[in-house]
Amino acid sequence: MTQAPAATRATRRQHDREIVMLAVPAFGALVAEPLFVMADSAIVGHLGTAQLAGLGVASALLTTAVSVFVFLAYATTAAVARRVGAGDLQAAIRQGMDGIWLALLIGATVIAVVLPSAPALIDLFGASDTAAPYATTYLRISSIGIPAMLIVLAATGVLRGLQNTKTPLYVAISGFVANGVLNVGLVYGAGLGIAGSAWGTVIAQWGMAAVYLVVVVRGARRHGASLRPDAAGIRASAQAGAPLLVRTLSLRAILLIATAVAARLGDADIAAHQIILSLWSLLAFALDAIAIAGQAIIGRYLGADDPTGARAACRRMVQWGIAVGVVLGLLVILSRPLFLPLFTSDPTVKDTALPALIMVALSQPICGVVCVLDGVLMGAGDGPYLAGAMLVTLAVFAPAALLVPAFGGGLTAVWGAMTLMMTVRMLTLLLRARSGRWVVTGATR
Repeated sequence: MTQAPAATRATRRQHDREIVMLAVPAFGALVAEPLFVMADSAIVGHLGTAQLAGLGVASALLTTAVSVFVFLAYATTAAVARRVGAGDLQAAIRQGMDGIWLALLIGATVIAVVLPSAPALIDLFGASDTAAPYATTYLRISSIGIPAMLIVLAATGVLRGLQNTKTPLYVAISGFVANGVLNVGLVYGAGLGIAGSAWGTVIAQWGMAAVYLVVVVRGARRHGASLRPDAAGIRASAQAGAPLLVRTLSLRAILLIATAVAARLGDADIAAHQIILSLWSLLAFALDAIAIAGQAIIGRYLGADDPTGARAACRRMVQWGIAVGVVLGLLVILSRPLFLPLFTSDPTVKDTALPALIMVALSQPICGVVCVLDGVLMGAGDGPYLAGAMLVTLAVFAPAALLVPAFGGGLTAVWGAMTLMMTVRMLTLLLRARSGRWVVTGATR
C-alpha cells in the first residue's frame, strides 16, 4: 500500500530536480539577453536625447527582426532532445548543425534586406529628423550582428536539447559584461558615439556566437557528426520551425494591437501600459524558464519511447507553473507601492496603472499554465497545433481589444482583454494536453 505513494514521491522529486537544474540557468540566460539593450541605453543616454531616441527606434526594429526567429531555439531544442532520448547523440548534434546552418542563411538574408532599407525602416517607425540619422547608423552597423544573434539562438537550442542550460547562462553573462566594456571603450574612449555602441554590441554578439560554435563543433567531432550543410536537414529544420514562426508572429500582433489601443486612450494610459508591459515581459521570463525545461525534458522522454514519463513530467510541470504563477502574482501585489515609483512620479499614470497591475497579478497562475504547456507541446514537436491555437487566440483577442475605446474602456479593460487572451490560450493548450495527441514517441515526430 505504501510503495505506490513512495514511488510517486520519488518520481516527483526526480522531475523537480530536473526542472530546477534546467530552469534556473535558463532564467538567468533569458534575463541577461534584454540587459544588452538596457546597457546600451544607459551608455548612449549620456550622449544626448536624439542619440537615445535613435537607439530606441533601432533597437525596436532589431529586437523584432530577431524575436520572430526564436523558433530556431525552440524547434532545435525539441528535435535534439528527441534524439538524445533515443540515445543517438551523433544524430542529435547533426540536427543541431542543421539548425545553425539555417540560422546563418536567415541571418544573411536579413542583412541583405536591412542594410539598403535602413533609412526607410527608420522613417516607417516615425523617428524624428534629429533622431533618424543616429537610428540609421545604429541599425546598419548592428545588422551585421544579426547572423550572430540567430546562431546563438540555434546553438542555445542545441545545448538545451542536450539538457545543458548552464553553458548558455555562462555565455550570456560573459557577453553582457563584454558588451558593457566594449560600449564604454568605443563610445567614450574611442569617441565613436552611437556607432561605437553598435560596434561594441556586434563584437560581443559574434564573440558569443564563436563560443557556441566551438562548443558545438567539439561535440560534433567527439561523436563523429558531420559539420557540412545538409540541404535535406536544413529544409526539415525550416519546416519544423514554420508553424512556430506563425505562432510567434501572432503573439507579436497581439502585443502590437494592445499597445496601439492603449496609445489611443491617452498619454497617461500608454505610459502606464509600457510600465505594465515591461513587468509582464519580465514575469514571462521566469515562466518561460520552466517552459524551456519542459521542451528539453518532454523531447527526451518521447525520444526514449516513454509516453508515461512524458505525461508525468507534463503534470508536474503544470503544477510548477501554477505554483510559480501564484508566487509571482503575490510578489506583484506586495511590491506595487515600490514598483510604480521606479518608473514614474506622475500620480495620474500611477492611478491608471494600479488596477491593471492587479489584473496582471491575478492572471499569473493562468500565465504559468500557458507557458508550461507551450513548452511541453514545443518539446513534443506539436508546432502545427500551436500555430492554429494562436491564430484562434488572435481572432478572439483582436475584436475584444479594438472595442475597448468604442465602449469607453480604459487601460484596465485593455489588460482585461490580455487576460482573456491568456485564458483562451490556456483552454486551447489544456484541450490538447488532455487529448494525448501530442504524445508521439520516437527519435523523430
